[in-house]
Amino acid sequence: MNFPLFLALKYLKPKRSVTSLITAFTILGVVLGVAILIIVRAVMTGFGDMWREKILAFKPHITVTAASHATGTRVITGENLLREKIETVPGVTAVSPAVETRVLAEYNGNILAPIVIGIDPAAATNMIPFADSMRQGEFDIEGDSILVGDNLARSLGLTVGDKLLVYSPMNIVHRDEIYFPEELYVTGIFKTGQHQFDSDFLIVSLPLARDLVGLERGVHSLHVKTQNPRDEKAFGQICENILGAIGHYRYYLNTWRELDSEFLDALEIEKTLMTLLLGFITIVAIFCVTVTLIVITVQKTGEIGLLKALGFSTGQICLTFVLYGLVQCVIGILLGIGLAFLVLHNLTPLIEFLRALGFNVFSPAVYGLNEFPWRITVSEVLLVALLALCSCVLFCTLFAWRAARLDPIAALRKE
Repeated sequence: MNFPLFLALKYLKPKRSVTSLITAFTILGVVLGVAILIIVRAVMTGFGDMWREKILAFKPHITVTAASHATGTRVITGENLLREKIETVPGVTAVSPAVETRVLAEYNGNILAPIVIGIDPAAATNMIPFADSMRQGEFDIEGDSILVGDNLARSLGLTVGDKLLVYSPMNIVHRDEIYFPEELYVTGIFKTGQHQFDSDFLIVSLPLARDLVGLERGVHSLHVKTQNPRDEKAFGQICENILGAIGHYRYYLNTWRELDSEFLDALEIEKTLMTLLLGFITIVAIFCVTVTLIVITVQKTGEIGLLKALGFSTGQICLTFVLYGLVQCVIGILLGIGLAFLVLHNLTPLIEFLRALGFNVFSPAVYGLNEFPWRITVSEVLLVALLALCSCVLFCTLFAWRAARLDPIAALRKE
């Protein structure tokens, strides 16, 4: 063991003194700073992952719409031929024509304005995993049947078998025509775990949706599901191949990233801001390390003078005190990582405990999720550890260099 490290560990050896108590609290500060930063980043990463998973599961990966300058209308005609062309593209797993419109839904005097999505019943099961999401009833959208989201059903007071009145928006568009409301039977109530989807969507058959918007034929869009939509390169190639198959100038493609870009960008910005703000906690903890460094240099002034008088270089003295602070920081980082893992693996019991005390730290209605997500990555742990280590080396070097430059004669006189 070289002399600077030996001396640094000697100074760190616990003693029954105020210095040892300060050192213990300093390490505890680093532990808490590192743990909090890792926990927050893991939770924010988990939120992003879960939202992406739900978006990819219950929304189309690609939405094909007509270019109005090419067709004169936003309605796609010949959707079956277009569907066959898209299905031939490698990487496409499912294609479904769709009609979407916002309507007024009324039940027992309760009125809401959800979005009706009309889809092909034959392709619906390949597009949306309703088999695992049905809370009540069964998946059936044939005829006058309708599927309702769980939150929407509770808002209206609906159960399976009830009749729901749905009013067409065409009554507003064409004031000289009257569109009678459709009386639909609730055959199933689904719960996806995504608050927006469960609160704002009604699923019906394609012919019924056409009736609601006054279409005799055609659809508003084609919904496409693909393999590996998170693989940017492969997904981009699929999009290019689809446009090549159907015509670049006749249709537009909207990807899941574009449709939900604002929300996904907001998640990333929030994660970055939280990291920056909570990073100050770690920096404050590093300042505590420098405080102990100042205390020990004041206490060891005479020893510093003696060491320099014996011929030890300024660099060796500086390295001793840098290692003194660095060892504290490393211990705090390792314990902080362990504490972060412990908290994350027991996050649900902790949330339930806080809820029992009256602190509602997680509301599914606010976040749109049914469980508290988290995912910890090696890169993020290393990022936090590197931030703490770099801050420690920087601040410790500044104060250690000042101590190492003490004049040996003046230091011995003070002693």
